Amino acid sequence: MSQLSDSFDDILGKEFLTWLWYQSDVAPSGFTDENGAPFVLTMEQRIVVQGGEGDARETAAVSGNLSPLREARFGLGTGKKVTRALLRLEKEEMAFQVTLKSEDFSFSSLKTPKIERESSADDDPDAFFLEKIYLMEVCTALLDSLYARFLKLRLSPAWQQEVLDMRQWMTRTE
Repeated sequence: MSQLSDSFDDILGKEFLTWLWYQSDVAPSGFTDENGAPFVLTMEQRIVVQGGEGDARETAAVSGNLSPLREARFGLGTGKKVTRALLRLEKEEMAFQVTLKSEDFSFSSLKTPKIERESSADDDPDAFFLEKIYLMEVCTALLDSLYARFLKLRLSPAWQQEVLDMRQWMTRTE
């Protein structure tokens, strides 16, 4: 049973990351958090796409400054899905970067906004740590809102049209 649920999570994770790339390309500022506050999502210059099974599995990893990610987009057009992506989330004056993996929805290399340290004798010694935890929670909440939006769409009849729109986007040449 565990292996079945792991593969289901991976499939859903790939669909989620592929949908995120599509949405970030067509409407990067079209996102809102759980309270309705807007934020921006962009895919940064590191994306891994994968398709096939077992020995026939193919992976394309694309990275590079100002890269149009052509090889990864070509991979999408051949049936591959995003398995790992570097996301940039911007809300108000805060910017986060995080790498998200499809297989277990784990994230790594989380970069939060820089915290200014103004040290004085009256400062709470835990203030820096607590501020960092708060920023991590903000980023996690943004990711949660993205996933909730995806699931709502994925479980609705509108998903079929979204898939058609995504296919058209995948095959578009730039």
